[in-house]
Amino acid sequence: MTDQPMEERGVHNPKVIDLISRDAETGAVVLTMLEPRSWGSAPNQIRQIEEKFNSYLQYALGGNLEHDYPQYAGAPVVFRLECAQIPGEQETSFLESVVKFAAQENIEFLVVVKQAATDG
Repeated sequence: MTDQPMEERGVHNPKVIDLISRDAETGAVVLTMLEPRSWGSAPNQIRQIEEKFNSYLQYALGGNLEHDYPQYAGAPVVFRLECAQIPGEQETSFLESVVKFAAQENIEFLVVVKQAATDG
Protein backbone atom coordinates (compact mmCIF):
# COMPACT_ATOMS: atom_id res chain seq x y z
CA MET A 1 0.00 0.00 0.00
CA THR A 2 1.35 3.46 -0.85
CA ASP A 3 0.70 6.81 0.73
CA GLN A 4 0.52 8.57 -2.64
CA PRO A 5 -2.90 10.01 -3.50
CA MET A 6 -4.77 8.43 -6.39
CA GLU A 7 -4.76 10.54 -9.55
CA GLU A 8 -8.14 11.98 -10.51
CA ARG A 9 -9.82 10.31 -13.48
CA GLY A 10 -11.38 12.14 -16.42
CA VAL A 11 -10.34 13.62 -19.73
CA HIS A 12 -8.93 16.67 -17.96
CA ASN A 13 -6.11 14.45 -16.60
CA PRO A 14 -4.07 12.91 -19.44
CA LYS A 15 -1.77 11.11 -16.98
CA VAL A 16 -4.43 8.56 -16.01
CA ILE A 17 -6.03 5.70 -17.93
CA ASP A 18 -9.54 6.06 -16.50
CA LEU A 19 -10.80 2.48 -16.91
CA ILE A 20 -9.48 -0.72 -18.46
CA SER A 21 -11.80 -3.65 -19.11
CA ARG A 22 -12.22 -6.63 -21.39
CA ASP A 23 -15.18 -6.95 -23.74
CA ALA A 24 -16.55 -10.42 -22.97
CA GLU A 25 -18.04 -10.83 -26.46
CA THR A 26 -15.14 -9.64 -28.64
CA GLY A 27 -12.16 -10.15 -26.32
CA ALA A 28 -11.06 -6.57 -27.04
CA VAL A 29 -9.33 -4.53 -24.38
CA VAL A 30 -11.40 -1.40 -23.77
CA LEU A 31 -9.68 1.74 -22.50
CA THR A 32 -12.39 4.15 -21.36
CA MET A 33 -12.08 7.93 -21.09
CA LEU A 34 -14.55 9.65 -18.78
CA GLU A 35 -16.06 13.05 -19.63
CA PRO A 36 -18.81 13.84 -17.12
CA ARG A 37 -18.84 17.58 -17.95
CA SER A 38 -21.25 19.20 -20.39
CA TRP A 39 -19.82 19.99 -23.82
CA GLY A 40 -18.45 23.51 -23.92
CA SER A 41 -18.19 23.75 -20.14
CA ALA A 42 -14.39 24.14 -20.28
CA PRO A 43 -12.67 26.37 -22.84
CA ASN A 44 -9.94 23.79 -23.49
CA GLN A 45 -12.15 20.69 -23.37
CA ILE A 46 -11.40 19.49 -26.90
CA ARG A 47 -7.68 20.00 -26.32
CA GLN A 48 -7.96 17.94 -23.12
CA ILE A 49 -9.63 15.11 -25.02
CA GLU A 50 -6.88 15.28 -27.64
CA GLU A 51 -4.19 15.06 -24.94
CA LYS A 52 -6.01 12.16 -23.28
CA PHE A 53 -6.33 10.37 -26.64
CA ASN A 54 -2.61 10.84 -27.30
CA SER A 55 -1.80 9.43 -23.85
CA TYR A 56 -4.00 6.42 -24.55
CA LEU A 57 -2.27 5.90 -27.90
CA GLN A 58 1.12 6.02 -26.27
CA TYR A 59 0.00 3.61 -23.55
CA ALA A 60 -1.52 1.10 -25.99
CA LEU A 61 1.02 1.31 -28.80
CA GLY A 62 4.13 1.92 -26.70
CA GLY A 63 3.94 -1.44 -24.94
CA ASN A 64 2.80 -0.22 -21.53
CA LEU A 65 -0.62 -1.88 -21.82
CA GLU A 66 0.94 -5.28 -22.52
CA HIS A 67 3.54 -4.71 -19.80
CA ASP A 68 0.91 -3.84 -17.18
CA TYR A 69 -1.60 -6.45 -18.39
CA PRO A 70 0.25 -9.31 -20.09
CA GLN A 71 -3.01 -11.27 -20.30
CA TYR A 72 -4.21 -8.68 -22.87
CA ALA A 73 -1.22 -9.14 -25.21
CA GLY A 74 -2.34 -9.40 -28.81
CA ALA A 75 -5.96 -8.48 -28.10
CA PRO A 76 -7.64 -5.81 -30.21
CA VAL A 77 -7.81 -2.41 -28.52
CA VAL A 78 -10.85 -0.15 -28.30
CA PHE A 79 -10.89 3.40 -26.95
CA ARG A 80 -14.25 4.44 -25.52
CA LEU A 81 -15.18 8.02 -24.67
CA GLU A 82 -18.06 8.08 -22.19
CA CYS A 83 -19.62 11.53 -22.17
CA ALA A 84 -22.55 13.09 -20.36
CA GLN A 85 -24.38 14.36 -23.43
CA ILE A 86 -24.48 14.10 -27.21
CA PRO A 87 -21.54 16.00 -28.71
CA GLY A 88 -22.31 19.26 -30.51
CA GLU A 89 -21.24 20.10 -34.04
CA GLN A 90 -17.74 21.27 -33.10
CA GLU A 91 -17.10 18.24 -30.89
CA THR A 92 -18.51 15.85 -33.49
CA SER A 93 -16.18 17.21 -36.15
CA PHE A 94 -13.19 16.74 -33.84
CA LEU A 95 -14.28 13.27 -32.73
CA GLU A 96 -14.77 12.14 -36.33
CA SER A 97 -11.13 13.00 -37.02
CA VAL A 98 -10.09 11.08 -33.89
CA VAL A 99 -12.08 8.02 -35.06
CA LYS A 100 -10.29 8.12 -38.43
CA PHE A 101 -6.85 8.54 -36.89
CA ALA A 102 -7.44 5.70 -34.41
CA ALA A 103 -8.59 3.43 -37.24
CA GLN A 104 -5.22 3.99 -38.96
CA GLU A 105 -3.63 2.49 -35.84
CA ASN A 106 -6.10 -0.45 -35.82
CA ILE A 107 -7.89 0.97 -32.79
CA GLU A 108 -11.65 1.39 -32.71
CA PHE A 109 -12.77 4.65 -31.10
CA LEU A 110 -16.31 4.75 -29.71
CA VAL A 111 -18.28 7.66 -28.30
CA VAL A 112 -20.95 6.60 -25.80
CA VAL A 113 -23.38 8.98 -24.15
CA LYS A 114 -23.91 7.97 -20.53
CA GLN A 115 -26.43 10.36 -19.06
CA ALA A 116 -26.44 10.67 -15.33
CA ALA A 117 -29.32 8.98 -13.56
CA THR A 118 -32.00 11.35 -12.36
CA ASP A 119 -34.40 11.01 -9.48
CA GLY A 120 -37.97 10.62 -10.50
